Amino acid sequence: MPHLLLVDDDPEAIEWLSELAKAEGFSVATADSLRAARIHMSRLQPDIMLTDLQLPDGKGIDLVADLETRASTEVVMITGHASVESAVEALRLGATDYLVKPVDVERLKSILRRVPKTGELRAEIGELRDELRRLGRFGHILGSSQPMQKLYDQLGRVAPTSATVLLIGDSGTGKELAAQTIHDLSRRKRAPFLPLNCGAVSPQLIESELFGHEKGSFTGADRQHKGYFERAHGGSLFLDEITEMPQELQVKLLRVLETGQFMRVGTTTPISADVRLIAATNRNPEHAVAEGKLREDLYHRLNVFPIALPPLRERGNDIELLAQHFLDLLNKQESSTKSFAPATLAALYAHGWPGNVRELKNYVQRAYILADEVIEADLAPATVTAPDSASLLTVRVGSTLEEVSKRLIEATLAECGSKRKAADMLGISLKTLYNRLAAYKANEPAGEDDDTPPKPAASEGHRRAA
Repeated sequence: MPHLLLVDDDPEAIEWLSELAKAEGFSVATADSLRAARIHMSRLQPDIMLTDLQLPDGKGIDLVADLETRASTEVVMITGHASVESAVEALRLGATDYLVKPVDVERLKSILRRVPKTGELRAEIGELRDELRRLGRFGHILGSSQPMQKLYDQLGRVAPTSATVLLIGDSGTGKELAAQTIHDLSRRKRAPFLPLNCGAVSPQLIESELFGHEKGSFTGADRQHKGYFERAHGGSLFLDEITEMPQELQVKLLRVLETGQFMRVGTTTPISADVRLIAATNRNPEHAVAEGKLREDLYHRLNVFPIALPPLRERGNDIELLAQHFLDLLNKQESSTKSFAPATLAALYAHGWPGNVRELKNYVQRAYILADEVIEADLAPATVTAPDSASLLTVRVGSTLEEVSKRLIEATLAECGSKRKAADMLGISLKTLYNRLAAYKANEPAGEDDDTPPKPAASEGHRRAA
């Protein structure tokens, strides 16, 4: 039977919370002060601790430091004095969830119902570490370099908790795979995991996508639509490219994170959202705040447990491990036995991989198609064999950021000849690139071929010798 420690100096709160926890199958111990709680914890570490933020002899969050193993104990703060600052402080110090008085009973029940699986999750994470030692794999992620070992440790620690996670990394580093791994190692793993790329959805539609809408709420809304928050109930929601979300919607997202409730477009009826949020960005989030791309209050609410994903160029032997993995998959799929020449592997290590794992996977697929039995170095794309080759783009001082962005995208497309490669080089998703191109095309005369990369003016760039 899982054990719960309830710390509160309000007798009425102690009574009804104890009854609720017992009804959910917990053994319950109570304490009315930090001192009493510490005495109990020295005898038995609880599976979950519900503690008031304000206690007669201090703050309930101070108890987190007394836990022997944080990852094995849920810490849920309960307070009647809610603020964004206090919530963020509690979560940063180790709390895994935060409830405001009067407590939402259904939300508390959903938290309690996840707790008995803590032992199972610890065992599963242990098995994954064994698999990592044998195969170089952790969850959905492949790699055994030192930077990846650090990443796996962070994923393994945060996954069993309810903490919000902010994944930071260049395009192609595997942020969605990391988010999926966090979900699969959490108590929510049997509930939905829904990913949404904020940069790939029109600003006019993203609110409806997130929160849903009622029939007739706007032109074209011919039926009720359940949004991502509603469909991910009990599970995890992964919001990629969070800095591409419109500012006015960031305010509403912050409100959902604070209250656990949202409203569909076209109604004022609140709906409870029991969803764990995992956000991601390929920007420096502090720079995004300074540039006005990300609200500072939302950043602090998301940045409870930040995780940086290493670029491929810093992952050493993982380059060869991943390349061989992608080749093995192709060989199995096509019943072939193709292999890399040693010189080819050396060329892979020499490349900077600006598109990271996604770029490497694309290269292996192309090289496989071109090779007979052995993938020789002369089959490597020019960007691998000559990484120093580049073009220069000259811009006029005083140009608008929008104009510079447009010219840079056009020049990169002309250089690469491939939208996917251009997106990797620019550090944006392919969908975001398509959205930008569509916006540019809407402001230009009709008749251009969308599949033909735009050509920059001769004065805008010149070739630098390789």
